[in-house]
Amino acid sequence: MKFIYIGIFTLLIVSCQPSKPTEPTVKMVAYEELEKVFKQQDDILYVVNFWATWCKPCIEELPDFMAVNKKYQDQKNFKMVLVSLDRAKDFETVMKPFLQKNQITTDVYLLDDNKRMNTWIPAFDTNWSGAIPATFLYKNGKKLEFKEQSLSKDDLEQLIKTHL
Repeated sequence: MKFIYIGIFTLLIVSCQPSKPTEPTVKMVAYEELEKVFKQQDDILYVVNFWATWCKPCIEELPDFMAVNKKYQDQKNFKMVLVSLDRAKDFETVMKPFLQKNQITTDVYLLDDNKRMNTWIPAFDTNWSGAIPATFLYKNGKKLEFKEQSLSKDDLEQLIKTHL
């Protein structure tokens, strides 16, 4: 009988532990694979931010992006995606440690075909010079916004509220 109580007590303790949030995706992809991530017909507003660990304005805006992501991450019709333009060879040694150190909590993709940038940059927007940071908003496969500049927390939230 004593073992039954211990078993029930153990089960209660284990089942009362808060569930661990799912880990964000961190993946190296080609443009075609990346495009499939946010050009879906799923009624989700995708905030897609292009950045790099070597880009000072990108790094400066990341805390605001993470604050906004935290605010909206539980909404089923919202998803933030960070797209790194770091070198593929730096994926394990630079990018992943940077993400951990800076507690990046959203999906991150490293676009590994920068040699084809003259193909995929105009595919995102013909007015995009390729400068970063750059942020796009997509919903149901349609581009709603494009900003080739740093965004403040308030600017980003206003864009999201407009389209959410």
